Amino acid sequence: MKKSSFSIFLMGVLCILSGCATMKEAGKGFLGVSTRILEDGRKDALKKSFALDYHSCYLKVKDILAEKGKESYIYSEDADKKLIAFYLSCEDTTPVGIFFTEETQGGTLIEISSPSTYAKEEIAKRVFPGLELLVKNSNKEKKDVKEKSGN
Repeated sequence: MKKSSFSIFLMGVLCILSGCATMKEAGKGFLGVSTRILEDGRKDALKKSFALDYHSCYLKVKDILAEKGKESYIYSEDADKKLIAFYLSCEDTTPVGIFFTEETQGGTLIEISSPSTYAKEEIAKRVFPGLELLVKNSNKEKKDVKEKSGN
């Protein structure tokens, strides 16, 4: 009993000294749901800014990832990191992450991160045009409202 108690105590001390986040991330890696590789690859992400608010971008990206016949499997949504982490498809478990950064003028920077260049480019081909269309439609609606109000 003493050995068991001591082992638990020792693990607790090691956790505190080494940082439990590291152990937590290791567990996520073991389960295949870690976002560390996406965070580390963010410096090489494909990036593009859109004249849309964060919430609109986030919802549109989720819609794009769920499009019939092109579904991606979302395995993590992190509100603090403003990240959606997913596998390219249900069959292709290449991890991809989309980071959202709110910009000062009300726009949003989208960063697509993955250890695979192909995966980044494939998702960018889907997400960027979808967001561009949303911007275009949003601007058209604003123009229509101005014309109706006589301005």
